[in-house]
Amino acid sequence: MMQTKLTKKQAWELLKKYNSEDFHLLHAATVSAVMHWYAEHLEYADEADFWGIVGLLHDIDFEKYPQEHCRKAPELLQEINAEENLIRAVCSHGYGICVDIKPEHMMEKVMFASDELTGLIGAAALMRPSKSVQDMELKSLKKKFKDKRFAAGCSRDIIKQGADMLGWTLDELLEKTLWAMKDEEKLIASELTAE
Repeated sequence: MMQTKLTKKQAWELLKKYNSEDFHLLHAATVSAVMHWYAEHLEYADEADFWGIVGLLHDIDFEKYPQEHCRKAPELLQEINAEENLIRAVCSHGYGICVDIKPEHMMEKVMFASDELTGLIGAAALMRPSKSVQDMELKSLKKKFKDKRFAAGCSRDIIKQGADMLGWTLDELLEKTLWAMKDEEKLIASELTAE
């Protein structure tokens, strides 16, 4: 079972030490909430806090050390005595991009699959009059996914690879992650205003 002695407060403090841009903080909060949701819905509820903290810290080094992404993270995470399995989980989301740490645990696979996708869904939500995912349908998301010019920085190949890793269809991954973001949207907004 994957657990951590770290608190969410400690994770937020470390994140904010190395990240100040609103975009990065929003992405971290979103991925954290989505990971927590997945843990609950995939019968890993007893690991939900661990999944959420990995999601919160997954890009800990990206804002200040983009050229060392996932390679600088272990050093930064050791500042708060993060466990080895947490460090490994954080770094594994860069598999095939900047590190060769292959996602093995279900949580690592979900992290790999949903990271880029949350960015795509978030960008699609901003284009809507509501600026929300609440009224977004899978059909609309699939359209945005197919449009390579839309949110071009979100790698469709990584999202597809993540779905394959999980043994899910692309539609399953899109739909589940969209539901996660719908269910957690208010929580994400409240976390950002609280921090």
